[in-house]
Amino acid sequence: MGPGVLSRIADLRAWIFLVLLLIFFETWANVAYGVTFIGNTYNLQSIGIFATAPLLLALGQTFVIISAGIDLSVGFTMGLAAVVSAHVANLGMSHFGLNPLLAMLLGLLSGIAVAFIPGLVNGWLIARLRVPPFIGTLGMYGIARGAAFLIAGGMTVPVSNEWFAYIGNGRIYGVPILVIIAVVVIFLMHYLLSQTKFGQHTYALGASRVAAVRSGINVGGLTMRIYLLAAVCAGLAGALYSARFTAGAAQAGEPLLLSSIAAVVIGGASLFGGSGTIAGTVAGALVIAVIEYGLVFINVEPFWQFIAVGVVIIISVLVDQSQRKLLGGRQDD
Repeated sequence: MGPGVLSRIADLRAWIFLVLLLIFFETWANVAYGVTFIGNTYNLQSIGIFATAPLLLALGQTFVIISAGIDLSVGFTMGLAAVVSAHVANLGMSHFGLNPLLAMLLGLLSGIAVAFIPGLVNGWLIARLRVPPFIGTLGMYGIARGAAFLIAGGMTVPVSNEWFAYIGNGRIYGVPILVIIAVVVIFLMHYLLSQTKFGQHTYALGASRVAAVRSGINVGGLTMRIYLLAAVCAGLAGALYSARFTAGAAQAGEPLLLSSIAAVVIGGASLFGGSGTIAGTVAGALVIAVIEYGLVFINVEPFWQFIAVGVVIIISVLVDQSQRKLLGGRQDD
């Protein structure tokens, strides 16, 4: 088996993980319970809903990691957006007399809009002041966290709006609206990464910052846009969180930060930058969602989820390092 074939298999590792997991849970369901796992529509819908929030975070994180960066603030940017969207929706109905549909739209838009602030600050720190991404976004992690809890008053913010509940829990022809929104965003992000100069420049920046500068790319402006895009994805995830649970919570995205990074890494993106795809990230997010839902389905303690996801991450990183060595790329000694 030649290096090219091995490299192709490595590129598809997330999909291979996904298929193996589905086979495992399908076999378990048939042997232990006499039912189907994959053929159950409810299971598939639940997996899609499980995957939506971490996937939205991971889609923005994909651009950041491809550019050889990292964004640790997306979790609490999501929480900040969730709280703001809940408050604005309530104010729209109670103080401005808006009908529930307009109040819902205003709430969703405000959640996305408030995410611009962390994104712009992250981009400015990293692009203009040359603060390392880990440090800059870690600082914004704390700021967004504090702001979210202050705005929420340390509590969840309930939303009494039937349109919010419908967006978060409704279905169109049996397909959850959350999943439909996620699919639309997936196609938009795929187009942006694979068919535009913005996407090409993101790859170039991750491959070599020096080469990107010499080729005439506005690295500063590009970095600003990348981190702004990641924040907007987090803002959308936060607004949809409020819609799903009809309540905004400052800690909404806290447990999803590592899942968003894990989905990108499992999906084949290199932490060294310069490689990664939206399709891979989707597969990575589905791997995590299948593990989380599947272990619940077979009645295994949820703590095993962390172990299972951790094992998959380690395997994925080892495969990435082996692939880089095979292709003669740089590697972490």
